[in-house]
Amino acid sequence: MSIELQLRVEPQVAYESARLMKHICSTLKVAPETITEYRIVKRSIDARQRRVMVNLTVKVFIGENAPDNLMYVPPVYRDVDASARQAIVVGAGPAGLFCALRLLELGIRPIVLERGKDVDERRKDMARIARENVVDPDSNYCFGEGGAGAYSDGKLYTRSKKRGSVEKILGVFHAHGASDDILIDAHPHIGTDRLPEVIKSMRQTILRHGGLVEFGTRVERLTVCDGCVTGAMDNRGRVYEGPVVLATGHSARDVYQMLLDAGIKIEAKGIAVGVRLEHPQNLIDCIQYHSPQGRGRYLPAAEYSMLTRVGGRGVYSFCMCPGGFIIPAASGPGQQVVNGMSPSNRGTRWANSGMVVEVLPEDLTEFEEFGELKVMKFQEAIEKSFYEESGRTHNAPAQRMDDFVNRRPSKDLPPTSYAPGIHPARIDRLLPERISSRLIEGFREFGRKSRGFLTNDAVLIGAETRTSAPVRVPRDAESLQHVEIAGLFPCGEGAGYAGGIVSAAIDGERCADAVASYLAENKE
Repeated sequence: MSIELQLRVEPQVAYESARLMKHICSTLKVAPETITEYRIVKRSIDARQRRVMVNLTVKVFIGENAPDNLMYVPPVYRDVDASARQAIVVGAGPAGLFCALRLLELGIRPIVLERGKDVDERRKDMARIARENVVDPDSNYCFGEGGAGAYSDGKLYTRSKKRGSVEKILGVFHAHGASDDILIDAHPHIGTDRLPEVIKSMRQTILRHGGLVEFGTRVERLTVCDGCVTGAMDNRGRVYEGPVVLATGHSARDVYQMLLDAGIKIEAKGIAVGVRLEHPQNLIDCIQYHSPQGRGRYLPAAEYSMLTRVGGRGVYSFCMCPGGFIIPAASGPGQQVVNGMSPSNRGTRWANSGMVVEVLPEDLTEFEEFGELKVMKFQEAIEKSFYEESGRTHNAPAQRMDDFVNRRPSKDLPPTSYAPGIHPARIDRLLPERISSRLIEGFREFGRKSRGFLTNDAVLIGAETRTSAPVRVPRDAESLQHVEIAGLFPCGEGAGYAGGIVSAAIDGERCADAVASYLAENKE
C-alpha cells in the first residue's frame, strides 16, 4: 500500500535522506524496515518567517515498490513519413519544439524551420559576442535551437495554468533528460548547463519519428493562395507546403516587418524595459533567509520577487537568476542588450534579476510615425543608445544601485559575472526619464520592504529590453488562426501569447491541436 504525507520540516531534515526517513517513521509510528521506499513528489521552501521551513508531499510505500510512472506517464509519439499530413513550424524554441512533438502525437509530420544553428554550433557564436564583439544575426542568445530560453536558465515556473497541463510540459522535459527535481520543486529549473542536452534529445525524438528539422533556414515569405497560408519560402528559395505555425520568439524583428510588408495584420504590444540588477548572492541569501549566516549547508541559493506601481505603471523584478550570471543578449549589430541565466547548481557568487518598468503603446507618442512597430522602435532606440555609449562594444554601461537612486556617478564598480565587462556610466540618464524615475522610486520601496536590498554593493547593468515581444500577431480565440488569414497560427512568446518557457510550450501544444482541427476540416 501507499500513504501520502504532508510534512513541514527543517531544511536539514528535508535534504538529508536518513533524517527524513527517521521523521517519516516517527510520523507513521512504524519501524524503518516496514517501509519499502518513499518518494518526494512536491517540495517548497517557506521563508516568510525567521525560521525557514520546507513543505514536502511524500508518498510512502509499504510492502510494494513505487511505480515507474508515479510522477508522469510520457506521451506516445507516432511514426510519420512524407505521405502523412504535414505542418510547418517556424522556430525551434519551446513553442516550436512542443508544437512539433504534439503534432507527432497527433500523427502529423512536423517540418521545423530554424533560422539559427543547433545548440552545439550556437555556443561558438555566443562566445564570439564577448570575445570578438561580433553578433551573428541568425545565431546568438536569442536565435538558434532552443530559442531564447536555451541559454537563459531553463526556469520552468509559470502562473499560466489554465490553458494547458503544466505537469505534461514538465513531464516531457523530464522524459528527455531533465532531472527529477523539476517534477518536485515549486519553482523548478533545468539549468543552462543541462538544458541544451535536453533540447537535443527532443530534436532526436522529432527526427526518430519522421519529422524534419532544418537549421540555417530563415523563413522570408509566406505563400498564400485564395486567402489561406499554404506554406513558407526560406532564404534559399525552397518552398515548404502546409499550414504554418509562426513560433519565432520575441526578438524576430524581421519577421514582424515581413508580416507588415505582406499586409498581414499585427498590433503594437506593451513591454517592460530596464536593467539587470546584480547583487552578491550571499547578501540575497542573508536577506531572504533572515540570517547573517546566509543559506547555510542545506538551503538553495535564495530567490526574490519584487512588484510595485509607480506613476500608474508596473515596476517589477523579471527572470530572477540566483547563483547565476549576466549575458550579452543582442540579436544583431548595433545593440547593447543583457539577460540573465543560472547553471543547474546555481553556484556562482552573484544573483541577478531584470528590474523593469511597464511601457504601453499609448506611452510612446514620439514613436507614433512607426505605427504597429512603434514599441519595437522604442526598444531599438534604447539598445542603440547603450551601444553607442559603450563605444560600440558589448562592454556594458553600469552604475552602482545607490548611486543610481541618488542620481550620482559611480567612481568604481564591483566585480561582476558579465563576461564582456562593465564600465561606469550614468544609467539614470541613459534610460528614458519615464523609466529611470520609476525605477528609482521602485528601488526605494523595495529597499524599505527588504532591508539591505538597496545597496551600493549591487550594480545596474544595461539594458534589459527583451522581456517580451513588442508586437502581437492577432489570432481567433477559438481556432488560434490569424484573424484575417486562414492557415497561419501565431504561436508563443513572439506572437504575444506566452511569457516564458512553460507557457510558450503550452501554447505550442494548443497550436498543434488547432492545426490538427484545421487539417481535418480541409481534407481534399
